[in-house]
Amino acid sequence: MSLDPQTLPEAATWHYVVAVGVCAVLGAVGHVVRAVFNILPDRLSDRPMMDLAISDGYNWADMIFKTEYDEAGYYHLDSLHNLRLAVNWAMFIGFVMLLLVPGASKINAYWIDQGVAGLVDLFWYRIETFEWW
Repeated sequence: MSLDPQTLPEAATWHYVVAVGVCAVLGAVGHVVRAVFNILPDRLSDRPMMDLAISDGYNWADMIFKTEYDEAGYYHLDSLHNLRLAVNWAMFIGFVMLLLVPGASKINAYWIDQGVAGLVDLFWYRIETFEWW
């Protein structure tokens, strides 16, 4: 099924709030995935410029925003600073995409409306089929 953004209604403000909330959850999941499934350490030395040259997991954003690592060079899972960075970046990128990509906000609003309608239908189905043991 292909959605034509021209036929969809405009996105309301609450659609943007829900979309940014979903992006925040995805940012938190990304934070956990980066910390847990990282086999090799991001930092290989104590010098940031050397790490930029020889490490795949360490980049300019990590250096500028002061991402926290443990003594062995692995990304800190229990760092609130790292969690805040991951969530804020995901929310920012998701919001910018909704604003700048043509039709993205309309398609996003469509899927949010379909999800809410599905949850409401599921709720009423459960109410109708409920049995007292």
